[in-house]
Amino acid sequence: MTITTLLVIILVLILIGAVPAWPHSRSWGYGPSGIVGVLLIVFLILLLMGRI
Repeated sequence: MTITTLLVIILVLILIGAVPAWPHSRSWGYGPSGIVGVLLIVFLILLLMGRI
């Protein structure tokens, strides 16, 4: 398993974990999952361009 595969798996798990599903975190909106989603998209673009 390469380091890039491991990073993609970790980022996807963080994205799923950042979804506001608990009552105390519903007021957070899409902030946490939005930030992690943007990081995942940037990482995938860099991966496809061959920079990583």
